[in-house]
Amino acid sequence: MSGTPHREDTARTLVAGVGNVFLGDDGFGVECVRALREHQLPPGVEAVDFGVRGVHLAYQLLDGYDTLILVDATARGGAPGSLYLIEPGTPGPEAAQGAVLDGHHMSPDAVLALLATLCSGTGARPPRRTLVIGCEPLSVEEGIGLSAPVAAAVPDAVRWVRDLVQGDDPGTAKRETPAPTATRTHGL
Repeated sequence: MSGTPHREDTARTLVAGVGNVFLGDDGFGVECVRALREHQLPPGVEAVDFGVRGVHLAYQLLDGYDTLILVDATARGGAPGSLYLIEPGTPGPEAAQGAVLDGHHMSPDAVLALLATLCSGTGARPPRRTLVIGCEPLSVEEGIGLSAPVAAAVPDAVRWVRDLVQGDDPGTAKRETPAPTATRTHGL
């Protein structure tokens, strides 16, 4: 959303909302990016709804971003609506070789694996830092619209993204409303 031209002295951040809006809570990332667009973002920060277009996301990352923030529904066993801040490890060569090229069913780890493959073939560099803001879904069954606990988590996830792009740690940032259960974890 920034519309700011790329400058060499400005670190670029891509906030990517991913998920399928036709599968209930799987549309969490898409809804977060829609809500994020109501806020002014710092220069060099773009918020894009990629939906189920994981291959497009991997190719856009070849344009050179310092940070990638993926926003997605992430089932990790918590209560529905729980938010997670995940800093995945860099995919290794084994993951890159196993990149799935089904553009409509790519998980964040598959996107990162495809990106590693593309970077090795083009000489491009992946983002220096990748973060995932995930939300525990209640249901990813066919249907449009988020469940109540996941919809209630959208404003807090937007606040987390805004804190991150402004250089604040969402785990320590002041909250105006009680946050859903928050978990920090590493690895996908």
